[in-house]
Amino acid sequence: MTSVKEQEAVRKLMVFLQEWDSGHKVARTRILDSFIKSNNGKTEPELELEFSQGASLFLARLTAWLRMTYTHSTCLDKLLKSVGIFLSAAGGRRYLIEFLEIGGVMVLLEMLGLNHLKEEDKRESVRLLQLVANAGRKYKELICESYGVRCLAELLATSTSAEAQEEARVLLDSLGRGNPKYQNQVYKGLIAVLPCASPRAQQLALQTLGAMQELVGEAPPALVEPLLALLGSAHLEVQHQALQLLPALMPLRVRPALLAALVAALTPPGQTALASRSESTADPNALCPREPMLAYIQQAAAAKAIGILAKESAEVAEELIQLKAVRGLMVAVGNVEHVPSQRHGSISLKYFVHTFPCVEEHMKKAVGDTLFQLFMVPPESGSWGGVHSMIQAEARCYKS
Repeated sequence: MTSVKEQEAVRKLMVFLQEWDSGHKVARTRILDSFIKSNNGKTEPELELEFSQGASLFLARLTAWLRMTYTHSTCLDKLLKSVGIFLSAAGGRRYLIEFLEIGGVMVLLEMLGLNHLKEEDKRESVRLLQLVANAGRKYKELICESYGVRCLAELLATSTSAEAQEEARVLLDSLGRGNPKYQNQVYKGLIAVLPCASPRAQQLALQTLGAMQELVGEAPPALVEPLLALLGSAHLEVQHQALQLLPALMPLRVRPALLAALVAALTPPGQTALASRSESTADPNALCPREPMLAYIQQAAAAKAIGILAKESAEVAEELIQLKAVRGLMVAVGNVEHVPSQRHGSISLKYFVHTFPCVEEHMKKAVGDTLFQLFMVPPESGSWGGVHSMIQAEARCYKS
């Protein structure tokens, strides 16, 4: 027989559940406030003691209300935090299983795609999904099987909240580790984020791709175009992450395509035409843009990347020479419209000249001894300013 104390505890639980069942929004909001304040951080045994071994009955009610109201609830944040108390409770694996059995993961993922929901509520939803993922591999697989990667990638790409974007990144990174069945799906989901309009999302996606690269191994060819496009980003933090990723891709089969794309970026389509026009006309109204074009930003970043990659591997440096990178670097040095192109092109070109005698020989032949000596003088000497005329010498040399 149960003791009087146990009977009283059960009676209190039934009164509490009846109050919830019969309460409207205001009453339930008050109950949630009290529950969060009193039970945050409690373990599974502590929650069971609080609810007279009937905590699962309250969790079931919370989850049912979440499923019915998540599209329009005005206290969604408190409801999610209450569910989170159960899912984060130490020793509370059964709470997690009960939540999943009634479709909790699908509800949380669907919330991420609702435009009218607050970013804070979406962030809390991602945190709950992280608790699910933390439970182990089969739970990560469940999230991925429920189109979780796509939902999280879309949130990362479109969210206006830096905090929500960071939460999405952390969860995607988690789903890509210890989850071999779906790690390639996560990798491709991150690639899909790269062309988005959010520099913050681009930076986070590149950062996570770099962290996952060793786990994934080969990179798909689809990575080349968006990665090279981000070298033309006006946001230095995005450029930096793109440059950081390139060395990790050099041992992979995607290397030839990447190197060829980098060399191609050294010669923006409009630069040759612009140089020809400046030679053929003295019209003061001729087109001469001073604002750096995105193609010029990409040119400067490509010149910098080529120097970095060449210094790390002699084999890569020789491949770049075969791809006519030296010609492209001369074009970058001669870009009078964009000083960073001149600077990074010069640094990389000097490395090739110092390292490969054939390049030094070729340079002297192309531009002449006098201009070559001017080029090799440090910029601070003041003699370097005339080196932009190398582009005309380069053009004459390669037309033949």
